[in-house]
Amino acid sequence: MTVVTMQQVEIALKRTLGKKGMSDDEVKRMAEYLMSFFGYTDEVIDNRLTPEDRDVFYMLEEEGLLTTTQEEVLLKKGKLWRIHYWILKKDQIIRLSSGDEGEKPKAAAEEDVYDQLSDEEWARHRPSMSGANEDKPSKDETN
Repeated sequence: MTVVTMQQVEIALKRTLGKKGMSDDEVKRMAEYLMSFFGYTDEVIDNRLTPEDRDVFYMLEEEGLLTTTQEEVLLKKGKLWRIHYWILKKDQIIRLSSGDEGEKPKAAAEEDVYDQLSDEEWARHRPSMSGANEDKPSKDETN
């Protein structure tokens, strides 16, 4: 079982929430707050959270540090009971804390392709304004 240290959580939070304006002191308190729920476990049952706690967990889910899962249990009365869990994404926290913030997002990597093209390439493939309709066949030719 992988163990995440308080220091790793602090660094991961600093690299996510710190970039959005959270101070170092707030990051430290957030790390302590988060670890008070998880400790050495991977998951927390959602029923344990207050609405305020849940709001914080949703924010951390958006930052990629938490995820959710659910379990369905059939009760004796025939009802289906859903149990929701919050899961600490230890691999993401370790990746962020080690300085490897992962690969570029796919969209950013695709945009880099265009940055690599020279001005000559762009000019060669840019349609000319004067002859824009010259390549299209006339209506008579298509029928």
